[in-house]
Amino acid sequence: MQYLTSKLYFPPVSLTTPQGILAAGGDLSPERLLLAYENGIFPWFEDNDPILWWCPERRMVLFLDELKVSHSMRNVINKKTFRVTFNQAFNEVMQACQAIKREGQHGTWISDEMIDSYCKLHEMEKAMSVEVWQNNELVGGLYGIDLGHIFCGESMFSKVSNTSKIAFIALVNYLKERNYKLLDCQIYNDHLDSLGCREISRNDFLRILKK
Repeated sequence: MQYLTSKLYFPPVSLTTPQGILAAGGDLSPERLLLAYENGIFPWFEDNDPILWWCPERRMVLFLDELKVSHSMRNVINKKTFRVTFNQAFNEVMQACQAIKREGQHGTWISDEMIDSYCKLHEMEKAMSVEVWQNNELVGGLYGIDLGHIFCGESMFSKVSNTSKIAFIALVNYLKERNYKLLDCQIYNDHLDSLGCREISRNDFLRILKK
């Protein structure tokens, strides 16, 4: 694992540790973040800890045609209780992801500095949010980095049951319509697995990313 300076640079991903960490330090400038995602690298660290940059051997992704939508979830969507928008409340979505309590997690990895940098990427049209509304209240959503052919999902939240899934499904439909290659979900979890995501090797992911 290498320690980064102010130089805009990342070491080769072949130097990633077995745990998936490539580098530490550096900064969260929009330019560094964009360079990271363009090379299959993402930041993930606890608040008040050094910045850690990851490129794990196994990558959780969704090939868009493999999305799984349960019968019960289709019923929820068809009731049209919720309204979905794109890029209408990016900052609010990030703040909600920062504030949401997650099982087994102490504090948050979404720092105020990170919100500032991703909002700048949003202004550059390199980051996107999906919002789910109920009676004009923001009740669910997600955000991530838009590379034009791959969308790198970062975080999602639900204040009302199923609303993060509604955001996820809406995002996948949006990406399919625009011929994206896949949705990068980074790290395995059961929730993503239930939606059709699966792990591929780092080499396979980077091959798709660089096409």
